Amino acid sequence: MTRAFLIAAALLAAQPALAQTPAATAPAEAPASQFERDRQSILAQAGQWRVRFDMRENVSFREGYQPLEEKLSAGDEIVRVVYDDGDRISLQHILVMGDDNGNVHIIKHWRQDWVYQPETVLTYAGPNRWTLTPVPEGERRGAWAQTVWQTDDSPRYGGVGRWSYDHGVAEWSSAPTWRPLARRDAVRDPVYDRYLGTNRHALTPVGWVHLQDNVKMGPSEGDDADLTAIVQEDVINTYRKVDNYDPKPGDDYWAATKDYWAGVRAAWDERIAGSGGLYLEEEANRGAVTGKPLMGWAVDVQEGRLTTAAAIEQARALIGQATVAP
Repeated sequence: MTRAFLIAAALLAAQPALAQTPAATAPAEAPASQFERDRQSILAQAGQWRVRFDMRENVSFREGYQPLEEKLSAGDEIVRVVYDDGDRISLQHILVMGDDNGNVHIIKHWRQDWVYQPETVLTYAGPNRWTLTPVPEGERRGAWAQTVWQTDDSPRYGGVGRWSYDHGVAEWSSAPTWRPLARRDAVRDPVYDRYLGTNRHALTPVGWVHLQDNVKMGPSEGDDADLTAIVQEDVINTYRKVDNYDPKPGDDYWAATKDYWAGVRAAWDERIAGSGGLYLEEEANRGAVTGKPLMGWAVDVQEGRLTTAAAIEQARALIGQATVAP
């Protein structure tokens, strides 16, 4: 059992008030096949959750670098199935955040796409670039690719791994993958410029947990072309099934905008397929340069200021312009 998983288990045990919530484990009857068991494990991540985000730098590998203090936060998040085509499953995360005045704020969050026995996976290739990477036949047999997308459906990272069920734990683990800086780090202008991370998803009795073991990498001192490890970080995001908030505002947002976002996804997919990858600039304070307009047009669609067709047309034009390499 990994150290990160044991930490996550300890966090769950430390919150008894949530221990009585409904389970999100696999059904009592055994699935007909490993493939179907994997599918059920992926689909078990859909639901209504309370999420606890725990990020901590642990070990410095560069003299003089002091690891950051632990960063903790939490939020309410629904995860909905965008599509389930058997060997392809997409899950959309949507934050449903209430304030002290009774107002509810909706934020379309990240998306995770799963593909069984993938021929290629979209991987991060360095600042502002992603590439479609072939998956050797021996590595894809029985495996699932997971691709993570940002709030505007632009890419973040992708990896390949297999679901395992050892010791009573349903867990998917990726090989180490490159990924760009998250905004929490990018805004600090740090000495590192990317992560080399291992990604895990595991089901728990009250939901599921997303574990990341990130090594933050940057140029070697005196050699910008050579990368070196700066510091190691654990990210432990626990999802616990709850029913103490109303998911309807999030579902209403998704019902009003899902066709627009389908058009946005299609535009990204076309650009990626056409060039075997993607060039897209990112900004420290808001991520991809496409983020603010694409997210804003979704709100315009929901509130009736833009038709879905007009918003998709604007999105396609923006994506086409933003993905032209200099």
